[in-house]
Amino acid sequence: MQESYYIFSNGEISRKDNTLRLCTEEGHTADIPIEKVYDIHIFGQVSLNSALLNLLSKYNITLHFYNFYEYYIGSFYPKEENISGAVLVLQAEHYTDNEKRCLLAKKFVAGSAENIMRNIKYYNSRGRNFQEDIDFISAMSSSLSQYDTIQSIMGAEGNIRKKYYSLWQDIINREVDFERRVKRPPDNMVNALISLLNSILYAKTVNEIYRTQLNPSISYLHEPFIKRFSLALDISEIFKPLLVDRFIFSLLNKDEIGEDDFTEGTGGIKLKDAAFKSVLKKFDDRLKTTIFHRSLKRDVSYRYLIRLELYKLVKHLIGDKEYEPFKIWW
Repeated sequence: MQESYYIFSNGEISRKDNTLRLCTEEGHTADIPIEKVYDIHIFGQVSLNSALLNLLSKYNITLHFYNFYEYYIGSFYPKEENISGAVLVLQAEHYTDNEKRCLLAKKFVAGSAENIMRNIKYYNSRGRNFQEDIDFISAMSSSLSQYDTIQSIMGAEGNIRKKYYSLWQDIINREVDFERRVKRPPDNMVNALISLLNSILYAKTVNEIYRTQLNPSISYLHEPFIKRFSLALDISEIFKPLLVDRFIFSLLNKDEIGEDDFTEGTGGIKLKDAAFKSVLKKFDDRLKTTIFHRSLKRDVSYRYLIRLELYKLVKHLIGDKEYEPFKIWW
């Protein structure tokens, strides 16, 4: 089974035949057979060479970079093999046609809202008093049908998220200083976890887009900008409630992480090294979690659910089947 590899130490990654060789500044060396690698995430200061990049391209392995404050800064994206001019034209057409674009944007927000409500209903059934909040989010989601601009759809999405985040202090079984989403810099441990894990999910979504015929820079809910794969932002919205939010609730409610695992610097709150590595390991294990897929009639990983979502989007673009967003069914 292919694995994700996370590089924390400063040093060098090079090619040795069909093996990745990791050499740290402290003199430690590790060799990883290329067949075992799914993707690589680099958090340290690492030197690379063209021979390595050629090997990664040959095996279609993406390489993701993060800065000192654990913010995603970019990817090495190998030459695309699943190229389809027809899909690219249709993808662009669905962006330039406002009606078609708004339809997809509303689908993404509706899917995200449904998964958010699934999380809230879980805690509502366990003694919280969230029914009014569920009704509010449900009404906001239902109101999407009347919107015909991306700005209004984004406004609805923002209101849903704002309401959702306002409940987190009651969802988390400990006293936390979390009233609203603060991104850069994160001002508390909850915001720090959200920022980190959203970045990892974004990179994981980029991986899956690369393995389809879709262009990662053409998006529908988020505006395409320079220097970002905005389609990954669209798709990530649907999966945040399942992959990021539930994971954070579990970490905090099971006391697997606490205030002592964070440090504060000029770039905001961030995880200490040991806790950082532990959180990434647990998050990667979560992505490997399997669920029985009712349509495919087999177990699939959470990570593969993202790929399936992209396949559904391709079918929508080519007119095969209207896109319906992933919704948590368990």
